Amino acid sequence: MAFDQQTTAVSKEDQILREWTPLILRTLLMISATVLILGLIMMASSAPGYYVERFRAAQHGRSSAPEQWSQLGAAALSGNPHAILTVGLLVLTLVPIGRVAFTFVLFVKQKDRIFALATAYVLVALIAGVMLGRIG
Repeated sequence: MAFDQQTTAVSKEDQILREWTPLILRTLLMISATVLILGLIMMASSAPGYYVERFRAAQHGRSSAPEQWSQLGAAALSGNPHAILTVGLLVLTLVPIGRVAFTFVLFVKQKDRIFALATAYVLVALIAGVMLGRIG
């Protein structure tokens, strides 16, 4: 009797993970696409030469200072098209990170140590890549 209850509880947890994972990932993807499209429309209407100017400045050895994440949100909320596009890309980055995180949770719940460790390694690498990408 206890085995049946435990099996039912585990299968319910797996079902929740398997149903919520695609829902959350699709939602993140739709939010990202919406923000990116909004940023592209705003860029085309308010600052069409922004990237051309930045490209020409980079050709001449001038580059802009990196933006801080704390300033990015405020700039996006004020309507800065570049900041909106950057936020959209950051949300898009959450899609593979979210997938790997949910997979990690699934392997931990199934007590599959080898796959949990491998998934944890990939998750740490993805997060480190995002963080290092902002630094360099």
